[in-house]
Amino acid sequence: MKELLQQFAAYNYWANNRMTDAILQMDESAHQQHVPNSFTNLYATILHMWDAESIWWQRMKLHEKLLIPSQTFNPNMKEAINGLISQSQLWADFVASASEMKLLHVFEYKNSHKEIFRQPLNEVVLHVFNHGTYHRGQLVTIMHALGQTKIPPTDFIVWSRKGKA
Repeated sequence: MKELLQQFAAYNYWANNRMTDAILQMDESAHQQHVPNSFTNLYATILHMWDAESIWWQRMKLHEKLLIPSQTFNPNMKEAINGLISQSQLWADFVASASEMKLLHVFEYKNSHKEIFRQPLNEVVLHVFNHGTYHRGQLVTIMHALGQTKIPPTDFIVWSRKGKA
């Protein structure tokens, strides 16, 4: 279990870096350009990804009051990307240092509707990484709609073929 989660954590960090590096190469005006999708633009999608990783991190750390990045301050794209990458690194470091027992620990948290849930930490960790994959796919769709042709592949198999760099 731990080895698989470590791979997903490292992959999540790598894929977020690849995708956000490509976004930062784009003209800044494209970051806010509206495209029909779950989120209206690249910036809103990146901000949501950071918010989600941060919220789950705080839940796991049993914070009573969650500090949601998008509600705490108004970052520009570079700051939002730095926040997402830093949060992804925290997840990777956590999984690398966690014991199997820690990853199996059941903890209690409240969702955004104040409903209480109890789940093993490994399920939450896997959800965080899967959530990132889902939204990286949306980033690709938005980038295609904006006419971008240099979009890096971020599939798990690409990461694993490259020696898990």
